[in-house]
Amino acid sequence: MNPLAVPDHKDDFKLKDTRPQLGERWPHRGPRGGGGWISSERATSTYDLVEQMFYLFVRVVKAKDLPTNPLTGSCDPYIEVKVGNYKGETQRFEKKTNPEWKQVFAFSKDKVQSSVVEVFLRDREIVARDDYVGKVVFDMHEVPTRVPPDSPLAPQWYRLEDLRGDRKVRGEVMLAVWMGTQADEAFPEAWHSDAASVHREGVLNIRSKVYVSPKLWYLRVNVIEAQDVEPLDQSQSPQVFVKAQVGNQVLKTKLCPTRTTNPMWNEDLIFVVAEPFEEHLILTVENKASHAKDEVVGRVDLLLHIIERRMDHRPVHSRWFNLERFGFGALEGDKGHELKFSIRLHLRVCLEGAYHVLDESTMYISDQRPTAWQLWKQPVGILEVGILSAQGLLPMKTMEGRRTTDAYCVAKYGLKWIRTRTIIENFNPKWNEQYTWEVYDPSTVITLGVFDNCHLGGGEKPAAGGGARIDSRIGKVRIRLSTLETDRIYTHSYPLLVLQPSGLKKMGELQLAVRFTCLSLANMIYLYGNPLLPKMHYLHPFTVNQLDSLRYQAINIVAVRLSRAEPPLRKEVVEYMLDVDSHMWSMRRSKANFFRIVSLFSGVISISKWLGEVCKWKNPVTTVLVHVLFFILVCYPELILPTIFLYMFLIGIWNYHLRPRHPSHMDTKLSWAEAVHPDELDEEFDTFPTSKQQDVARMRYDRLRSVAGRIQTVMGDMATQGERFQALLSWRDPRATSLFMIFCLIVAVVLYITPFKIITLVTGLFWLRHPRFRSKQPSIPSNFFRRLPSHADSML
Repeated sequence: MNPLAVPDHKDDFKLKDTRPQLGERWPHRGPRGGGGWISSERATSTYDLVEQMFYLFVRVVKAKDLPTNPLTGSCDPYIEVKVGNYKGETQRFEKKTNPEWKQVFAFSKDKVQSSVVEVFLRDREIVARDDYVGKVVFDMHEVPTRVPPDSPLAPQWYRLEDLRGDRKVRGEVMLAVWMGTQADEAFPEAWHSDAASVHREGVLNIRSKVYVSPKLWYLRVNVIEAQDVEPLDQSQSPQVFVKAQVGNQVLKTKLCPTRTTNPMWNEDLIFVVAEPFEEHLILTVENKASHAKDEVVGRVDLLLHIIERRMDHRPVHSRWFNLERFGFGALEGDKGHELKFSIRLHLRVCLEGAYHVLDESTMYISDQRPTAWQLWKQPVGILEVGILSAQGLLPMKTMEGRRTTDAYCVAKYGLKWIRTRTIIENFNPKWNEQYTWEVYDPSTVITLGVFDNCHLGGGEKPAAGGGARIDSRIGKVRIRLSTLETDRIYTHSYPLLVLQPSGLKKMGELQLAVRFTCLSLANMIYLYGNPLLPKMHYLHPFTVNQLDSLRYQAINIVAVRLSRAEPPLRKEVVEYMLDVDSHMWSMRRSKANFFRIVSLFSGVISISKWLGEVCKWKNPVTTVLVHVLFFILVCYPELILPTIFLYMFLIGIWNYHLRPRHPSHMDTKLSWAEAVHPDELDEEFDTFPTSKQQDVARMRYDRLRSVAGRIQTVMGDMATQGERFQALLSWRDPRATSLFMIFCLIVAVVLYITPFKIITLVTGLFWLRHPRFRSKQPSIPSNFFRRLPSHADSML
């Protein structure tokens, strides 16, 4: 099959069940080998959601008493571990007879074809071929198996032999050799035979790692007032504003409307900062000297770690700060004048610990805890995810003339990020790595993404050719925890779908095993009545524009901090996982959201159609039954609400066997991704501001005007209907208002005299009357309402 072919069947975009062999299956070996297999009898294990992968581990610790070269009088030793066709080398030392390496090598058991493990100690030569000092050989059948939770195997000293193995030579090597799995603690930092082609800095970029997001705080700066502001040009009264800066974030207060030396603002400026606090809070008072010129008249620099931390809604104490002078006094060195007439700034500054700093969209948030750990509650569950493998990945780049993919997976939930190891040159990589998260709220989402590693230190080139090297996106999966049944293992293959300018493309499949364990059912049920975010978000909420800006700053801080880790979690990966561009305009998303709204009203529309058929007597039996039910409810009105809630209970019972059996996944039909126009996709991937030619931008602008014109018409119709309701009693149409008032008086008298049951019964019978007694003309109330005036005729 052509790996670049686009799938013809829509089933390829759906979730698929898988049946992997999860859990532990250990070879039944004694200290000197043996045969057979033993399945683990434990109900749970550290690695019970992945398939076991066996590795031969060789730990090289150190060597001693090594012989020197008779020609050079020194020894530049390194170790070479060879198993079949696979060979790994340690770091090379210069002029050292007692080196220490402390390095582990891991060889995949499935790919090992040799019956021996050979450990060579070699002496590096600059001109000639490296000399063999000696070797140690292990028989594969005698290698012990380490079964967790056994302690690590203790390394031992082994005397070196000559190359033929006939005699012992000078020198000893401390080694440990054992058979284990990916659950071994030596596995993450080990050199892997699967990545033997990766060298130097690329080795760090292929290892699996766990990252923690930096602790983010909202920094609130309440600028109250200033005193004794003196501009450089003292002939004019100052008109000033305050500019605050933290790192790359710059905010300004409004310009004081009056020219005065004691301006007042009382404005809040909100920043996002991260621990450890590396930036300073820099505040400057600036005077609007002219339309295009702002002059700095004072400055103060505050350290973030000395700022008070607020844990609730109670205000912190305000403080006066003396500003460093600029211009007169400061420039002339008149220190006495500067201190005597120092500008003072009145501030209320605090770090908000009761908010949750949003770096994700609230639609698929993974953590809702406030910043201050003192406000955290106990976890209600445990989330375990086994990242098994990927299948059918497409080639992402060209390396040495070959199309290849070096895939790794990233998962993000709460503050914890994980990154699997990179599987080199494989379209069907197997990771089989398991990770665990504490769950503090089930109404959260875990996000997993698959990427192509373009930082292996080789000659990788992007598939499109040229450009900077970035880790390419292969696909993303989101799973909402509240849709999972507790204590059930979900094993599915998720399609990795990516929208490209050329259209929807399936990049492969990601196989996962997911289990959500409940720790406290009572606490979990209690959470369903609590607000989604900490209470400070509701007591002192931010504006929509503030939230968008703060989220963008939070994403930048997280991306910068994680990109400084080893191995780095790069900026393009973090931004893709956090959906940094989710707020950008997209015609496709607009259509998808519109049809989501339409689908919500589909039930109401269906009920209205059914009632219309009942009123038209299309099915006489149904209409008679509705009449009987209506008579019962009129005679016994106390049964109305119990009947409604009982009906909803029965619907829930009926839908139980129709409940979803699979976790949610990316829905191409819901996303309106299958029938999207190519130009709409090209617009979605356009930069902001646009980089397209003028005629293309004009065409898209005209299309947007056309869509906005339809929305404008609908909004105008809604406004018209509302204004007609207001016109009933506004006397804009005196005759209509008079008729409505007389009607209201008559209805009030009739309702006062006639029992309510009779009124309800007559109204219901009139509404359910036979079509023979109906007219095809609009009803009198409808005609009357349509004749009422609105403000549409007053608009330009």
